[in-house]
Amino acid sequence: MTTDPPSWTCRAVEGGAVLARWFLGACFLYMGWSKAMDPFKFEELLRQYDVVSSPFLLNSIASLLPWFEVFCGLLLIAGVAVRGSALAVIAMLVPFSLLVLRRALAVAASEHKAFCLVKFDCGCGNGEVFICHKLVENGVLVLLACWLLLARNGRLCLRFNLFGNPDPTQKDA
Repeated sequence: MTTDPPSWTCRAVEGGAVLARWFLGACFLYMGWSKAMDPFKFEELLRQYDVVSSPFLLNSIASLLPWFEVFCGLLLIAGVAVRGSALAVIAMLVPFSLLVLRRALAVAASEHKAFCLVKFDCGCGNGEVFICHKLVENGVLVLLACWLLLARNGRLCLRFNLFGNPDPTQKDA
C-alpha cells in the first residue's frame, strides 16, 4: 500500500489549518470571555493606553469589544466565515500589539528596565505578562490568522464562505 506524497502533504496542511482555526478560535473565545466577565477592569486597562479620551467611546469599546472577540472565536471554531473572522482577528491583533509595544517602550524608559523585563497587565485576559512573550504570542496568532485568511480549506467547517459556494474547493457555477 503506497501513500501519494502530495495527497498526504495536502491532508497534513488541511489538518493543520483545522487545528490552527480551532486554536485561534479558542484563544479569542477565552480572551473575550475573560474581559466580558469584568468590563470595569477591562475599561481601567484600556485607560492606561491613553488612546481614547471620550468616556462614551471608552465604555463602548470596553463593553462591545470582548463580545466581538467571543463572536469571532465561535465563528472560527464552528468554521463559519473563516476568512472574514480571520481578517477581523488580524484587525484586532495588529493595532493592539502596536499599542502594547508603545506602552512597553514607555514603561521600559520610565523605569529604566530592559524591554524584555517589562511586565504589566495588557488587557488580554491573562493578567500580568512579560511583554516580549506577549508580542511573540500575538505575532504567532497573527500568522495563524493570515494562514486562515489565505487558505482554501473548508474541512470541518459549517460554512466556510457566507456568500457563493459554501465549499471552497469547488468553483462557483
